[in-house]
Amino acid sequence: MIKTRTGEIIVTNENQNKLLKKLYGSVLGRVLLKTLTAPAVSYVAGKFMDSRASTLLIKPFIKRSGIDTSEYVMYRFRSYNDFFTRVIKPEKRPVDYAPDHLISPCDSKLTVHKIGKNSIFRIKGSRYRVSDLLKNEFLANRFCGGYCLIFRLEVDDYHRYCYIDNGTKTDNTFIAGELHTVNPVALERYNIYKRNSREYTVLHTENFGDVVQVEVGAMMVGRIVNHHGEGGFCRGEEKGKFEFGGSTIVMLFGKDTICPDEDILRNSAEGIETVVKYGEKIGKACR
Repeated sequence: MIKTRTGEIIVTNENQNKLLKKLYGSVLGRVLLKTLTAPAVSYVAGKFMDSRASTLLIKPFIKRSGIDTSEYVMYRFRSYNDFFTRVIKPEKRPVDYAPDHLISPCDSKLTVHKIGKNSIFRIKGSRYRVSDLLKNEFLANRFCGGYCLIFRLEVDDYHRYCYIDNGTKTDNTFIAGELHTVNPVALERYNIYKRNSREYTVLHTENFGDVVQVEVGAMMVGRIVNHHGEGGFCRGEEKGKFEFGGSTIVMLFGKDTICPDEDILRNSAEGIETVVKYGEKIGKACR
């Protein structure tokens, strides 16, 4: 289930879920997935999505998804990916600059999980170790007792993301893998965040301590485009974007560094995702 910050229940795309259930819930479907999730297939799909021919997909997608184009900077797009990574008008996503306010890095459906002493968290019935996510046990252990925030982006979400605070960062570490969908249907059967292609960096923030941010790719392209390597950054500055495919951002916070907002904690405890927007307050720094 998905809820807005005001408690309204969001209805998901049932047709899409039926197709995914067939893919992930049958032997034939899982055989097909071996092909669909291969990086080579995503490479070919990416080439098409970068082509002029792919612009034919734009208008049907806008209509089907009910996207409010008045919120975006619209022009004659060169390709579907050009449209998919469209820029939103700044006034439509105001950034909260209060130093102690934790902001969302993106438009998404958010769940929050406490990281236990064994660094294991559970999402939609699947178990995940932070060390599997990062392939770095030493780094993962630093976040024991903290929070793991899962920001799940669907294809109709805004696919650019920002820095949550001022600070400096390490270089980006890329981990190769398959490209599964991040739809909850897939989460019930596969450890997506362990198997998907992903990229992470350590953010040394002014107000929340050291934070790990992981961008996770998804089925059919799901390319991660981070703008910066090692260096400094500012709150609200664009960190990067996802090209075609629903995607996910995972953020790890240390013990006693953040206090997520009560509605998000309550929804997460009940297995409910909360709709959040780029730049909006989702918690506070612990003092």
